[in-house]
Amino acid sequence: MVKVTIIGRVSDGMPLAQGPRLHEENNDVLTTHKKQAEFILKEISLQALPSSKMTILVDHHCFNYMVENGICYLTLCESSYPRKLAFHYLQDLQQEFERLDSSLVDRITKPYTFIKLDTIIGNIRKQYVDTRTQANLSKLNAHRQKELDIATEELSLIKERRRRVEMMERMMEAHISTSPVWESKRLEIIALKWTPITILLVVASVLLWTGLILQDDFR
Repeated sequence: MVKVTIIGRVSDGMPLAQGPRLHEENNDVLTTHKKQAEFILKEISLQALPSSKMTILVDHHCFNYMVENGICYLTLCESSYPRKLAFHYLQDLQQEFERLDSSLVDRITKPYTFIKLDTIIGNIRKQYVDTRTQANLSKLNAHRQKELDIATEELSLIKERRRRVEMMERMMEAHISTSPVWESKRLEIIALKWTPITILLVVASVLLWTGLILQDDFR
């Protein structure tokens, strides 16, 4: 079954619309799936995931997504749901989306405010609920021998990779934030203040040491 659907803008990872929620879906589960979908969309916008097609596995489910013309079409299905059918669903969403005024996409500044898309997603999703309808069986049987050449990865691995990248970024930021102190105006002020004093102390030490030596020589 198709559970979660999000259409998003790739340039900044902005989710534009989502399909109507399923009544049998638990709120906590739905929230978790939605956050996972938003994370994937953000990773695509950061070019950390392919900007083409991909399947991402998570807890007996899989996210399938495709990117076309700067728009990401993403859906969560049960792992038993035919992947071929899931991508047919995404292609149908794309075709309907591209009939709309494309200038509207650039004007959206808040998540999930492309309300018109919600209805479109809901109507198309209904066609893919039952995989045994004649229309869906025809889609599954078409080019049956041809396998989908789509990358697959675990969501946990993607999250771990993001965690490591962020950790490295924090370490670099910490290094940058401390090193400029020694190349800044502050260092120049410290140098101007203490360099003469240091020179005087060194000269005084040398003179004192020289005086002591001379005293020894005259004894």
